[in-house]
Amino acid sequence: MNYKENFIRFMTECGVLTFGDFTLKSGRKAPYFVNTGNYKTGKQLAKLGEFYAECIKENNIQAATLFGPAYKGIPLAVSCSVALFNKYGIDVSYCFDRKEAKDHGEGGVIVGKQLTDGEKVVIIEDVITAGTAIRQVIPVLKQNADVNITAMVISVDRMEKGKGELSAVEEVKKEFNIDVYPIVTINDIIDAIRNGVIDGREYLDKMLEYRSTYGV
Repeated sequence: MNYKENFIRFMTECGVLTFGDFTLKSGRKAPYFVNTGNYKTGKQLAKLGEFYAECIKENNIQAATLFGPAYKGIPLAVSCSVALFNKYGIDVSYCFDRKEAKDHGEGGVIVGKQLTDGEKVVIIEDVITAGTAIRQVIPVLKQNADVNITAMVISVDRMEKGKGELSAVEEVKKEFNIDVYPIVTINDIIDAIRNGVIDGREYLDKMLEYRSTYGV
């Protein structure tokens, strides 16, 4: 199996990718759900970081610092930075934001690497649904320094329409000129079901129907 198929199987084994009947925050009824909050062991995080690192390496994404938006992005950025060093000898910094500014000690909202003008930053996230998180994150980064956001890396691109006819990923590219690199897309997941990489063939028709209705 290639690393994308391995990642899809890994998500199902960790209970992160599940199939059934789910009501999303958007109100859409979906036959699948991705919940990265279900990663909960050191072994899982170590492996997860390797998949993010492989995506960065494969796409030749340039980064001096990985930024993990609070809260789910924090362990993602940390595990990815460790994996980049252990697997490829690439040493990058990492940082994340506080939900509320600290008014004592070193203060501020950024924990970890303190950002500087022109620094190449890659945002590490789980999924993009409506692009709300990225719209909140960019002002936080820019208020600290005029950083160069070179890319955003996510687990899964749902390839769904956002506010209009574009997907959330396409909207981020159009609005902020930031390229978004998913480890896998919903099409990869559908192919994995078809090819027997993971179970879930009984949901295949619903997956295709959902993709036809909301996909781009």
